[in-house]
Amino acid sequence: MSDTMSSPSYIQTVRLEPQAAPTATSGAIGWMRKNLFSSVLNAVLTVLAIALIVVVVIPLYNFVIGNAVLVGASGQACTTAAAGAHVGACWPFVTNRFWNFIYSTYPEAERWRVNLYFLLEIATFVWLLVPRIGGKGWALLNLLVVFPLLSFWLLTGGLGLTPVETSRWGGFLLTIVVATVGITASLPLGVLFALGRRSTMPVARYLSIAFIEYFRGIPLIVVLFLANIILRYFLPASWNPDTLLRALIGMSLFASAYMAEVIRGGIAAIPKGQFEGAQALGLKYWQSLAFIILPQGLKQAIPGIVNTFIAMFKDTTLVAAVAIPDLLATIISNSQSTDWLAPTVLYTGFIFAASIYWIFCFAMSRYSLWMERRLDTGHKR
Repeated sequence: MSDTMSSPSYIQTVRLEPQAAPTATSGAIGWMRKNLFSSVLNAVLTVLAIALIVVVVIPLYNFVIGNAVLVGASGQACTTAAAGAHVGACWPFVTNRFWNFIYSTYPEAERWRVNLYFLLEIATFVWLLVPRIGGKGWALLNLLVVFPLLSFWLLTGGLGLTPVETSRWGGFLLTIVVATVGITASLPLGVLFALGRRSTMPVARYLSIAFIEYFRGIPLIVVLFLANIILRYFLPASWNPDTLLRALIGMSLFASAYMAEVIRGGIAAIPKGQFEGAQALGLKYWQSLAFIILPQGLKQAIPGIVNTFIAMFKDTTLVAAVAIPDLLATIISNSQSTDWLAPTVLYTGFIFAASIYWIFCFAMSRYSLWMERRLDTGHKR
């Protein structure tokens, strides 16, 4: 055989040195082509995102940080006489009025009671929500009975403590109280109304349907006005609850209607075989609910339940419509003080309030996702 046949020309006989990858497929350019400009749609979305950053994010950064005033004792520090100068957020307003945002007009000498209430609430929810801590039955009893009684005694006074009227409550304290009562009351009420709507007893079913559809059909602000004005006519003349208690009742009933539908959806998602299995085991109705149906239904409804909690936490701002000074209302009233008459004071307060609400809502959202992953038993497809 000839040399040409034994050594084909297309076989490489010289070792080549490694070469760098093409710039179009590696490095920053390659990453951008793969992730930002891989298609016409992605390219358009990338351009729109860049435009959004230029139009919104950069001015917001300049207002919050770049041109912000950080030090001062009054609104005078947040104004400028220079023509054309831009003044950003007035952070001295937040730093000087911070404790007023937390306690509002609660007596300064008694604010240790508010601090103790915050600590008790943190301990209560940590005990209930952290799986590694045992005694969940006692934790639930504490949440529904012990903690409310201790909180009422601490915040209102009596039995050795100086009485403080609810009209002195406000700010972040009031926001937390309204949100906690609404969240705590809406879940058990929602379970009852969800079971009532699925009941075979006509009276329970139709009463539950009427309650749910009524409260889902009217805005929360209307419920607050109705609770503030009409509730007194349905109670004995000797018992005239104050404005805060009426608002708490209205918000709890409103949220429980939405919660009932969320839980009903979770129960409806349970396979029929689970109900039949409970009957085959000889379990009574309440036993099958407690040990088989509700645990699975509540697990299925976790996203909706937490979504309702988040919505309720944000809706606490509506109590200002019935003259209850929550966090946002307290910030607005402080911005109208003669010491803080500056153009950007109110907007700074709004940013501060938005940050507080976002932190709490984001924390609830993250906990919900973590709990979903922890309770995932591998049934997802």
